[in-house]
Amino acid sequence: MAFSELLDLVGSQGRFQALQTVALVASIMWVTTQNMLENFSGAVPSHRCWVALLDNSTVQASATGALGPEALLAVSIPPGPNQEPHRCRRFRQPQWQLLDSNTMATNWSEAATEPCVDGWVYDHSTFTSTIVAKWDLVCDSQALKPMAQSIFLAGVLVGAALYGQVSDRFGRKLVLTWGYLQISVWGTATAFAPTFPVYCLFRFLVGMAIAGIMMNSSTLLIEWTSTQGRALAMTFNALGFSFGHVLLAAVAYGIRDWTQLQLAVSVPFFLCFVYSWWLAESARWLLITGRLEQGLRELRRVATINGKRAVADTMTTEVLLSAMQEELSVSQAPARLGTLLRTPELGLRTCVSSLCWFAFGFTFYGLALDLQALGSNVFLLQVLLGALDIPAKLGTLLLMNRLGRRCVLAASLVQAGLCILANTLVPYEMGYLRSALAMLGLWGVGATFTCITTYTGELFPTMLRMTAVGLSQMSARAGAILGPLVRLLSVHGPSLPLLLYGGVPVLSGLVALLLPETKSLPLPDTIQDIQNQAVKKAAHGTRKCSVLKSTQF
Repeated sequence: MAFSELLDLVGSQGRFQALQTVALVASIMWVTTQNMLENFSGAVPSHRCWVALLDNSTVQASATGALGPEALLAVSIPPGPNQEPHRCRRFRQPQWQLLDSNTMATNWSEAATEPCVDGWVYDHSTFTSTIVAKWDLVCDSQALKPMAQSIFLAGVLVGAALYGQVSDRFGRKLVLTWGYLQISVWGTATAFAPTFPVYCLFRFLVGMAIAGIMMNSSTLLIEWTSTQGRALAMTFNALGFSFGHVLLAAVAYGIRDWTQLQLAVSVPFFLCFVYSWWLAESARWLLITGRLEQGLRELRRVATINGKRAVADTMTTEVLLSAMQEELSVSQAPARLGTLLRTPELGLRTCVSSLCWFAFGFTFYGLALDLQALGSNVFLLQVLLGALDIPAKLGTLLLMNRLGRRCVLAASLVQAGLCILANTLVPYEMGYLRSALAMLGLWGVGATFTCITTYTGELFPTMLRMTAVGLSQMSARAGAILGPLVRLLSVHGPSLPLLLYGGVPVLSGLVALLLPETKSLPLPDTIQDIQNQAVKKAAHGTRKCSVLKSTQF
């Protein structure tokens, strides 16, 4: 654990950490806009079939009599399930008899209708254009929109699988910088996608970049911060996502065209790519992997930025070798995914944390990527999604420092699940109550994210941390891919998606109690450190048991 002492020498909560936090959290805000973008770029506007009487000016002018648009609509489009104009069918021929006041509105047969063979007419009052209107992702093609969301999240999953191990091998900063460049290029290209499959391909590549950015941002924060400041650093990281929700709502409110909105949330990453060259590589990772000269340079640089020039001048390779002797002697083995599963002390941590990450991704993206289903004002709901997240995450910080990580994680998952399950008992007519319960559920999911990002970094050693974080992100994205698709089960029962969205986090919260507590423990660098922690915990438990037996006797 000697690196924590070196970090205290060069400054673990100084000017460098403040600047690094601002730079990384700013990029996280823009990452969130990409995550939630299709709430707006993929919004489903009101629509109906194209019909000549209404949409062909020549035919409309020659229509019999001075009929208004409502009358022409009544004879051209049959009523839908909610008695509004049907969104996916039209009459083969105008049903003029429906204009007779003595004729019942149901005086027509299904055989008299046909699908929208000439396309659709969309309502542009809220959004001037969306991908749904551009590529007609409605009616028989309505499943393509959640499929596009799942393809994007599949990109995040692949990126987590790839960049987690790459980061442990080649460094955090390299992957972070590459992610900024990748998302700026492919995000910009998405705005000019000529077809829907090309759009999905570009979004997949953006998703890969997002995984690298999210994982390495949190890891750099946690590896450059002291034990006492880790929870605060991770809370700032989580707040970046909350502010990102509000930022997206503001940008989308001002830009109602999907191509311009796509550009607005992609171009800022070019700036992130430029300033990422200033960021410092993780000195902890450099030293553990034997890159002493590079680690020394980064430590000296951080000491200088933090105003500790005397420390920078006295720090040498010999000092590092002396301080990190134990860690360097046992940490040269390359990071392997199998090590997480085969090592007894890490296997349980890996499985349980992956389940909790899966529950987070499954529930959050299942609800948050379909805000239109929660209410009519998608802009307000997006703001609330971020605004309610802020007190949740600040409260989580206080609770983590008081109660520890394990209890807070379990409680937040169970609370989120119970709120969502409660929605299955609320009638659809009580829209405000359903929206409130859904938001409370997302509030609990936000608290879960704050806790689990801190917890995951503390559960695994430096030499395997990014591999473990990558596996966790893979689990989250696997859940996120399934989340939007579960909404399709509503055709078999409107409450079925909510039962799944609520049941999974409740189960995961109970399983989370199997994890060890990491509050106030130094950040482990090697597997030996993990084993030492387990031995100390077992010894402490034995002593405690002996004291109880003696007292009883």
